[in-house]
Amino acid sequence: MKVILRQNIETLGQMGDLVDVKEGYALNYLIPRKYAYAALKGNIVALEEEKKHLTKKKEKEIVEAKKLASELENVSVSISVQVGEEDKIFGTVTNQMIADALAEKGYTIDKRKIELGEQIKSLGIFDVDIKLHASVSGKIKVWVVREQNAE
Repeated sequence: MKVILRQNIETLGQMGDLVDVKEGYALNYLIPRKYAYAALKGNIVALEEEKKHLTKKKEKEIVEAKKLASELENVSVSISVQVGEEDKIFGTVTNQMIADALAEKGYTIDKRKIELGEQIKSLGIFDVDIKLHASVSGKIKVWVVREQNAE
């Protein structure tokens, strides 16, 4: 049975490809899960419209990601940590701590998008990459400072 792929499927091909698969695989798996259309003229037209829509959506996401990346260039966050002797911090500064600090400044960023090259285990200023889109990333400055004790 000939089907048109609606998504990239590693074992079959890319979105929009016309592939020949067994009828049971198409009818019981690909079509019900909306991974593919039956290769009919009307479905080919629908797929072209879907491709256009997805292209516009991706372009919009990239523009928004670039805008956010330019905003983040000017953002720096401070994270207060407890320190021991010789200014060694207890534990490390985590992605979640940075995401929480960004949230306090009004930026909602998933902690999985924050890329720490190496663990932050000392006081100082660090540049941290944030993967906003597959092709767009931004940088923020993270200031790791000593926690002030209320004595």
